[in-house]
Amino acid sequence: MAEGRVDKLTTMVFGGKVMKTLVFGVIGVALLSACASGLTKRETVDVRYVDYADEPVEQIRSMKGVDGWTPISRNQLVIWTGLNEAWLIKVWEGCINLSFANAIRVTQTGRTITRFDKVLVENESCPIVEMRPVDLARMKVDRKATRDTTMRETAKP
Repeated sequence: MAEGRVDKLTTMVFGGKVMKTLVFGVIGVALLSACASGLTKRETVDVRYVDYADEPVEQIRSMKGVDGWTPISRNQLVIWTGLNEAWLIKVWEGCINLSFANAIRVTQTGRTITRFDKVLVENESCPIVEMRPVDLARMKVDRKATRDTTMRETAKP
């Protein structure tokens, strides 16, 4: 008997199935828009760092280790070893969780990261295939020039 009262009250207060459908619809739209915006950001980041990556190197010397990182693609990430030091790292194709990882670790011997080291992602060990320094100074200059050009174009009558 109490169960019937709860159902009638729910129907009166929330409009029954209509309200449930509306709530699930709003949640679905929010989730889809979040996914779409995430893909757009990742594609933009991918182009920016790859365009400014120099020739591959055999090792990275880092006094402090890895300060931060950003996934670029399924098998690429950028790591920071200092304020103005970024490296584009490419790992084996089999590393499937890199794009979705919340945290990583990079193995290293002493203060040096080599191609024999690995990027550890959750339960995966992803061998490093290639390491390329990112020219952050050139990237910042180009970004500023683009921003200035855009501002000039929007200021024209």
